[in-house]
Amino acid sequence: MSLHVGIVGLPNVGKSTLFNAITKAGAESANYPFCTIDPNVGIVQVPDFRLKALAKIVNPQQIVPAVVEFVDIAGLVRGASKGEGLGNQFLSHIREVDAIVHVVRCFEDDNVVHVEGKIDPERDIETIRMELILADMETVYRRQAKLVGMIKSGDKKAKFEAEVLEKLVKKFDQGIPANLVGFSEEEKELLNSVSLLTLKPVIYAANVSEAEASNGENNANVQKVQEIARLENAEVIPVCAKIEAEIAELEEDEKEIFMEELGLTESGLDRLIRSAFKLLGLITFFTAGPKEVKAWTICRETKAPQAAGTIHSDFERGFIRAEVVKYEHFMENNGLNGAKDKGLVRLEGKEYVVQDGDIMHFRFNV
Repeated sequence: MSLHVGIVGLPNVGKSTLFNAITKAGAESANYPFCTIDPNVGIVQVPDFRLKALAKIVNPQQIVPAVVEFVDIAGLVRGASKGEGLGNQFLSHIREVDAIVHVVRCFEDDNVVHVEGKIDPERDIETIRMELILADMETVYRRQAKLVGMIKSGDKKAKFEAEVLEKLVKKFDQGIPANLVGFSEEEKELLNSVSLLTLKPVIYAANVSEAEASNGENNANVQKVQEIARLENAEVIPVCAKIEAEIAELEEDEKEIFMEELGLTESGLDRLIRSAFKLLGLITFFTAGPKEVKAWTICRETKAPQAAGTIHSDFERGFIRAEVVKYEHFMENNGLNGAKDKGLVRLEGKEYVVQDGDIMHFRFNV
């Protein structure tokens, strides 16, 4: 499945620097607002140590990791929903992503101008939140206008939708985004079809200085972001975009030495990518053979036929059963044959719910 994550934030908070580090795509980065006009897109590998471990046993021709598509979206300013800065251009790009990484500047640097004049994470977060709320209000107003005639004709579904939207508008008027409103499952299902920006899950990337790369949690501005995130049940990942960009340019063996010197056990980008993967409720299953070891992305609670369908629609349509072995059992017994000898390979049917790390072989007939 295709997974899209948008990187958003005010101008000059480090979005494009972070994007460069994530994707090595070379997006233009400069010390002035709106240097990123068209969204840059990069495909990022999801870090997963299990792939290399599997490959050592299987010895495949290639290794294919799971991926996330990151989109670097042009910087927002106050009034963007009304046409300020790049106006509504950013909105269409955000609507297309599954989740949002909100980059918040938490470092002081007189050489890098701030669009609002000074560093204030709370104000910056509120600015973007309000622009997204205002954009969502326009979306809701348009939808409400379409429901009027349907309600007059006695459409009960339209009446229910109108009630849900009115509840939402009242919250918007209070500055509350859709993801902080308590909705029933039925209401959530309805709103998913409305394409609301403030319903999208968020990770805050708190951009800290080089000196704080290994201890960003102690930064007072990061702590302010964490307080906001706690109220939203969101996650905060402290990163130093500048250092992450430097790490991204190094070879694998050089990365370990460089991070050790900085006191880092893992790059901020790896944590960010994993968090984005986790945020959307995704897991990984593997196929392993002489041609390739490959990671496949599915939602939690996905059943075996639908998992097979991520490989090819014929696999789902003609699904018979799945041969399944846990990653740990595969590794402990030096591969599939060893696991079979121990009776650790199972045959599962259509109701089997795939687990993270399952190594699967599908049997099908079309």
